[in-house]
Amino acid sequence: MHHFGRRLAAILLLVAVGALLPARPAAAHPFGDPQTVTVALDPARPEVVRIRWKVGGLDDLTLLGVALGVLPEDRVLLDGAVFYQASDAGAVGPSAQLAAYLLKQITVTGAGEACPGTVLAPKDLAREGVTVDYACPAPVGRAAVAVRTLTDLNPAYQTLATGPGGQHAVYRDGEVTHDWVLGDVAADEPDLGRSAAVQIGGVALGVLLVVIVLVVAVRRRGTTHPT
Repeated sequence: MHHFGRRLAAILLLVAVGALLPARPAAAHPFGDPQTVTVALDPARPEVVRIRWKVGGLDDLTLLGVALGVLPEDRVLLDGAVFYQASDAGAVGPSAQLAAYLLKQITVTGAGEACPGTVLAPKDLAREGVTVDYACPAPVGRAAVAVRTLTDLNPAYQTLATGPGGQHAVYRDGEVTHDWVLGDVAADEPDLGRSAAVQIGGVALGVLLVVIVLVVAVRRRGTTHPT
């Protein structure tokens, strides 16, 4: 019994010491929870493509904040360990550096034209992410969206993306662009019926001109050589 009491005391001592030791920092890496992106049209503005980006792991948010110069460099150790703090999202979210980064790494093209973006101030960057509105010159039926976030830090990062009607895509290094159907595709497509009609009309006109030339030539030959 006395021996058992000593063992129990040793175990309790180890537990107490472990509780007093500082928590180990998380290691930021691209193999944890992936980033997510949702792609949709603004319900009130059919020319605006709305994209919501959300980081996967909070340690990745800290890593990005350090890379952007918003957070101090000593938050990331040489072995890749990251010291995440609850205040990180509040520092990175409203920063001009994050806004510029997102506008560079996420781009939208509608009807062959680049759509300028506006980053909306995030209310809760860690939980809700951040929304970016891309204003295109006309209502969007189909849009090409490119996502390169975090792959500049490590090419192994990936992004899971979803869109209307159950559309989905995975963005990764080397596969950064995906076409999304967001509205009336006919708005982006040429009027094929009208185009075909124009082509047929052009062919008919050409045939008619050939017939006229032949008739004139026959008549002239008949006038020159009367029977």
